[in-house]
Amino acid sequence: MASKLKPEFYLRKNVLRITEELIGKFLVTNFDGVKTSGIIVEAEAYNGAIDKASHAYNGKRTKRNEIMYAEGGTAYVYLCYGIHHLFNVVTNGKDTPHAILIRAIVPADGLDAILYRRKQKLNKKISDGPGTLSTALGIKTTHSGLPLTGNKIWIEDRAVKFSKKDIVTSPRIGVDYAGEDAKLPYRYRLREEIIMELLNKK
Repeated sequence: MASKLKPEFYLRKNVLRITEELIGKFLVTNFDGVKTSGIIVEAEAYNGAIDKASHAYNGKRTKRNEIMYAEGGTAYVYLCYGIHHLFNVVTNGKDTPHAILIRAIVPADGLDAILYRRKQKLNKKISDGPGTLSTALGIKTTHSGLPLTGNKIWIEDRAVKFSKKDIVTSPRIGVDYAGEDAKLPYRYRLREEIIMELLNKK
């Protein structure tokens, strides 16, 4: 049985633990009566002001990243390269800018809508990237700031469980500018064979 994650899930202090626990949860959207979802198979943690890879490193606050300072359980969506809408989960308490970039999902509900949005047939790359998953689920920068306890974007627990050995940790992608912090094992991803098994069930 599906249950929407409660605010307490997001308000915890350990962004790494939350990131790992998001693997296997379902990211759900409902826009204009069209419901789509996917199981989260990859996510990256960004550890706020002390993390050189974070938009909020050293307490930086801008119009773009101000949502990161909201209370945990808020959507942070920003534009990358002027093209890709990247969806993040804000965590921790207000004014502590922790965030988790959702990097990949395997489609679940609303497959026809997902394929229409992506303009292609089902394949491994249908939502295997932060930009493509946002397109698949209809997420845009205009949704930044939405509460994840609402009825437009939320995350569900559907009692899908994976063991720690099923999840691979590695450095984050595309953060070479972060120096030593670029090497931190803050990326969590399901093993490829499990992802393929999920895709082959579609």
